[in-house]
Amino acid sequence: MSGTDSSHRNDVGGLFRAHYAWLCARLRRHLGANPNVEDIAAETFMQLLESPGLTPIREPRALLTTIARRLIYQLWRRRDLERQNLEQLQHLDQQQTWSPEELLQLTQALHGLDRTLERLPGKVRATFLLSRLDGLTYPQIAAELGISQRSVSVYMTRSQALCAQHSANEPLNRLTRRST
Repeated sequence: MSGTDSSHRNDVGGLFRAHYAWLCARLRRHLGANPNVEDIAAETFMQLLESPGLTPIREPRALLTTIARRLIYQLWRRRDLERQNLEQLQHLDQQQTWSPEELLQLTQALHGLDRTLERLPGKVRATFLLSRLDGLTYPQIAAELGISQRSVSVYMTRSQALCAQHSANEPLNRLTRRST
């Protein structure tokens, strides 16, 4: 471990000791008795720890709040995505019954796909989600994101290639093929 790494870890450790309880209390005010409060707070500090070249922070609570808010939005988006996908699967075949194990595998596969999509840059991911979840056309996506239709096409190709690479090893394909 280099001196820089050690210094960075110490800085984040100091921020953790000084602000963890405050961040948990702030999250509880906004989320109520949500069981994810402490996980979100811990993940906030993990992201700080993993960020390279952290410069001195003038307003640590503002930074922590911003990171935590982003994590909350990701959690909500992931839950919405999970709920939408499970609803779609139920509509695929009303006669099809899913065992709890299959539903768990499916949920895990969806979380894996979500983690895969998180690797994409923001506009690429947004393009994919607007197309697949909201059903927008390329011109509508271009207008929504303020990009060209050519960029939409490039972004979709990039995101679809990543999804195809991801799906080759996921149980989601086996489960959805079963219903056909």
